[in-house]
Amino acid sequence: MDSPSTAVIDIPPHIITVLRQARHIAVMTGAGVSAESGIATFRDALTGLWKNFKAEDLATPDAFQRDPSLVWGWYEARRAQVLQTQPNAAHYALAQMAKQVPMFTLITQNVDNLHERAGSENALHLHGSLFQARCFDCGLECAPLPVPIIAKDEKQAPPHCVQCNGLVRPGVVWFGESLPYDIWQQSEKAVRDCNVFIIIGTSGVVYPAAGLAQLAQRKRKTVIQINPNLTEQNQFVSFAMQGPAGTCLPQLLEAVWPAAS
Repeated sequence: MDSPSTAVIDIPPHIITVLRQARHIAVMTGAGVSAESGIATFRDALTGLWKNFKAEDLATPDAFQRDPSLVWGWYEARRAQVLQTQPNAAHYALAQMAKQVPMFTLITQNVDNLHERAGSENALHLHGSLFQARCFDCGLECAPLPVPIIAKDEKQAPPHCVQCNGLVRPGVVWFGESLPYDIWQQSEKAVRDCNVFIIIGTSGVVYPAAGLAQLAQRKRKTVIQINPNLTEQNQFVSFAMQGPAGTCLPQLLEAVWPAAS
């Protein structure tokens, strides 16, 4: 008998037809996609220097003001760890899917840039990126310093802004901060304008991103969910593929666009 991770999922013919006829497909990915590449989620316990903290204790403006070296060191370690991982089959399948339709919008809650490394272009990063940085004081966008190949389990002093000499912070959205306005507006527009909205590897409990599935349903879009578990989004979906994204997405690609897989 096939295991849940390798079982072939029956995809209804009408879903295949809708995808083949779609002029615009929008996709939103969450932490579950990155987890399949070995990247820890915010629900996982921290280790090393940060084992006595929760992610919510470090990923805030207040935490950075209290101890910028602790927070910057944690993010440097995260970036180094991400650089040691590789995109998985789900990332590559999405890059291929984008080539099959006239318009494709990739919205992601992930900050690891694995979509870009797999070949996806112009992803809308709702929560920013580990590979961007900006000044905490004046907001100037600045390139982060190179990171070591091996993650260091230690505090690291953040660099200073070349414009105002303030401290440089990671270019991610922290708890208590708003999503980037322009990225959010583009994401909402994509969901309103698309024919099919696919949500992948997200629990559907973090708002406002979780509200996009409800928006898609309200606008009468075909909503497809890919997740190993039932989620809060199930009430809004037209079809759910229950399984890992790295298994389900290649199957979906093969069923709808066999020449692309």
